[in-house]
Amino acid sequence: MTEAETSPRRSPTAFFLLVFAFTVPFLALDAMVGSQILPGIPLSGLAFVCPVVAAVVLRYREDGVAGVRVLLARSFDGGRVPVKAWYIPALLLYPTVVTASFLLLRLTGTVLPDPRFSASLILFLFLGFFVGALCEELGWSGYATQPLQERWGAVRAGLVLGTVWAVWHWVPLLQVQRSVSWIAWWSLGTVAARVIMIWLFDHMGRSVFAMTLFHMTLNVAWQLFPVNGSHFDMPLVAALMATVAVVIVSAEALTSSQQGSPRRSHRCSRRGPANRPVSLETGGPNDPDVDRFK
Repeated sequence: MTEAETSPRRSPTAFFLLVFAFTVPFLALDAMVGSQILPGIPLSGLAFVCPVVAAVVLRYREDGVAGVRVLLARSFDGGRVPVKAWYIPALLLYPTVVTASFLLLRLTGTVLPDPRFSASLILFLFLGFFVGALCEELGWSGYATQPLQERWGAVRAGLVLGTVWAVWHWVPLLQVQRSVSWIAWWSLGTVAARVIMIWLFDHMGRSVFAMTLFHMTLNVAWQLFPVNGSHFDMPLVAALMATVAVVIVSAEALTSSQQGSPRRSHRCSRRGPANRPVSLETGGPNDPDVDRFK
């Protein structure tokens, strides 16, 4: 891991402010035009470019062209994943949750159309949502996650980042006439998803590419749900995702307590003052327990 990648000058607050500022023109454009890119996705959804633009601006300010190169190089950093089996939950966890919601709805008597989609539609959704997810994750995961973890640890970082991520979507969701209750449930599921993503992030060598794949599945699974997501039961899916997140956090805490010491979520380290090793997850050289997934 390079020094440019672990710049101590990185500011999540500045990143969040830039993302929201860059999003304003897209919201204004949607307010004037009012069309949708796909069912449920307003024109302001094009703001998916804002996180990567904000991250590039800040990395250039912090470390110049070298910092920008390090950031963009993480677009396809799948080689960082030490155990490739972790791609299974990254790719299948959310589709499994959505499939479970479909089966539960059918078992409880809810009338649902049969899923219908073509290979060309699936390919289009995968490619389109991959590009959008990559632009977002270069910012959320590639720029903001690490300094948040260094300060608060994995779980609290997931809650903070997930909340910001959810709030960033509120206006676009209102622009496609989502109800306040629907947005509240969606926000719960989104925060839970980010907690799960940081758990995966730490187990997958901090791979932005891996997080992009997971993020992509969030949108693909929703669009493939009958019909174009129109029968998607957001409260049920959000509750299932929150349950999965709680189970993961509890299992990690139990594992750490059984081992008698906190498990490092990422074993890379850099040198701090007086040449003392500083965990990338901690807030300082004398705080060895901050980085556990708790």
